[in-house]
Amino acid sequence: MALDTLHDLFVHELKDLYSAEMQLTKALPKMADAANSEELQQAFAHHLQETETHVQRLEEIFRELQVSPRGKKCVGMEGLVEEGKEVMKEDAADWVLDAALIGAAQRVEHYEIAAYGTARDHAEKLGLYPLAQLLQETLNEEGAADKKLTEIAANSVNALAAI
Repeated sequence: MALDTLHDLFVHELKDLYSAEMQLTKALPKMADAANSEELQQAFAHHLQETETHVQRLEEIFRELQVSPRGKKCVGMEGLVEEGKEVMKEDAADWVLDAALIGAAQRVEHYEIAAYGTARDHAEKLGLYPLAQLLQETLNEEGAADKKLTEIAANSVNALAAI
């Protein structure tokens, strides 16, 4: 796909996000299973539900643009998911593993926050305000997920891992 216009770039970014979210729908259940903290398990399960909603929003955007969501693999997310898999293979104490899972998940969230913010900005520049609003909704949820992970780390997991 040639990137000759901001619209082309916007579609390219959306396809990357779609691939990223699809990868996460497979990775989050594994992270939840690996987590020891019930609160962390619940956070991963909750974010899986949100991620499924993010996929639906992106599909809605693709329908509006009359473009297929397929055709791009998000190698950035692929790398982040692979790092998460490596963490789960480590011989780690329970709480240390949870702290590592939180770190891996937050790297994912920060990647998504950057990507959704960029896509939203491009949608606004293109005058696609309803699409920008959908992207903002997801951006808000990604930020909230990151904050929740920070709270879990700060309020329990990191203290227990330090023992």
